[in-house]
Amino acid sequence: MFARLLFICGLLMASASVMAMTIYTSTDANGVVSYSDRPTKGSKVFEFRDRMDEHLERQVYVIITKKNGVESVYVRNNLYAPVEIELSFAGMKNVSGAPVGTIRRVLPVRSSIRLAQLTATQGSRPLAYIPKLKFSLGDPSGTTAAYRYPLPWRGGPFRLSQGPNGQYSHFGPKDRYAMDIAMPEGTPIIAARGGVVVKTENSQTGRGSNPAGNFVRVLHDDGTMGVYLHLKKGSVRVREGQRVSVGSALALSGNTGNSTGPHLHFVVQRNTGMGLVSIPYRFNQPVGSLPNFALGKQ
Repeated sequence: MFARLLFICGLLMASASVMAMTIYTSTDANGVVSYSDRPTKGSKVFEFRDRMDEHLERQVYVIITKKNGVESVYVRNNLYAPVEIELSFAGMKNVSGAPVGTIRRVLPVRSSIRLAQLTATQGSRPLAYIPKLKFSLGDPSGTTAAYRYPLPWRGGPFRLSQGPNGQYSHFGPKDRYAMDIAMPEGTPIIAARGGVVVKTENSQTGRGSNPAGNFVRVLHDDGTMGVYLHLKKGSVRVREGQRVSVGSALALSGNTGNSTGPHLHFVVQRNTGMGLVSIPYRFNQPVGSLPNFALGKQ
């Protein structure tokens, strides 16, 4: 399997004149999944999705309380990270006190904030309105601190199978500067930087519904976040809200989500204004000297 991953990564040496390569996937009678840059009978286009299903709507949400004819609209952040939010109102009828335009705030860790107090213009009639909430992990203010990341695994050496701006999947805003390190399943994954665990996923088997597979997201003190993806099911050893240090055991590497073979996908992100983006980072060891098959270097 590990050798097959390196062969697959070799397929990514196509012309740099295109932003992304089309990869086709097929499954044989024995259930073996294969990938190629050429379509075959029964193959399908492998769809890369630049997203993670972190289900934040369960932890960032609107609360409305009613007392003495006043409806107070709060937003609650149950996460162990600040959240930037935008709240607006649509479909308003018989409403007084609604803010003009969109409200934008940064909610601290595990906090609530009242953003509006609404009353009926005509007291004999009910209020009607629809609160619309958008949010993004992290605080866009502040400055990213200079930091060189220790290798987030034990063992090796392993090969860089896809680097920054890789044509296969590292071209979207959330993953542009990510690195994929091909390694056997079960390799110990450790924290490359201290911080607080914000989100984890630990229950996916194989190619689950979340493109990221199982993962750990760690918030660093400067507001950036390190994300460790495609982890082995059941191997995550940390909990949300836990503080970790450099070298703390996080999980074991796996092959879950949108993964063409066992590897660790490591990316550093920050909120730059209602959206997470991948930012450049460097390891403190010369990983770049290993072959990067995604860029055709051997």
